[in-house]
Amino acid sequence: MEKIKAIITGATGMVGRGVLLECLESNDVEKVLIIVRETTGINHPKLNEIIHKDFSDFSDVIPQMSGYNACYFCLGISSAGISNEKYHEITFDLTMHIAEIVLPLNPEMTFCYVSGAGTSTGEDSSMNWANVKGKTENAILEMPFNQSYMFRPGFIQPEKGVTSKVPLYKAIYIFVSPLFPILDKLFPKSITTTSRLGKAMISVVKNGYSETYLENHDINRAALK
Repeated sequence: MEKIKAIITGATGMVGRGVLLECLESNDVEKVLIIVRETTGINHPKLNEIIHKDFSDFSDVIPQMSGYNACYFCLGISSAGISNEKYHEITFDLTMHIAEIVLPLNPEMTFCYVSGAGTSTGEDSSMNWANVKGKTENAILEMPFNQSYMFRPGFIQPEKGVTSKVPLYKAIYIFVSPLFPILDKLFPKSITTTSRLGKAMISVVKNGYSETYLENHDINRAALK
């Protein structure tokens, strides 16, 4: 297979940065494009970082979004403290906006979307976030990408200096970090890491995967291939 040429969204967040680091380290990845509102501070020969403030209008960026065969969509926010309408706008509308831009430019693209454990495929959960994530997954799967994979991680332990932007989450990760090796063995189906998630995303583009929806155990398994 040809080398992976990836677009990554959400590269300033914990998940996206973890995926970015794995892509930059991988011999299977040839180049990476990230579109961010603020710089990641990372300089690398593979990396093309575009600072773009207005995510409602990508017209200036579109010419640089062709020539890629993978999209790792890691952009997202917590539903805590925001309205259902705002969460839908950022989670569903923005995702579809970007997907509808990259697909015609890159018809051979594999689209990997990070939703989360508990996402409702039937869009019938009592939790709004689970329904919106499920709606987003369903809409992506209806699009004619070469392949589409839905990543549903549970607890993600950050590695390689990656940290969460959310103060509460950051405190939790610091507390859990010394216990992680034990928890990882006790709850292998509930825990993954930013490194494994990045490796799994590279793997599914390179090797494919038997499941469309990758739960934690699938992510950890794919990361080993």
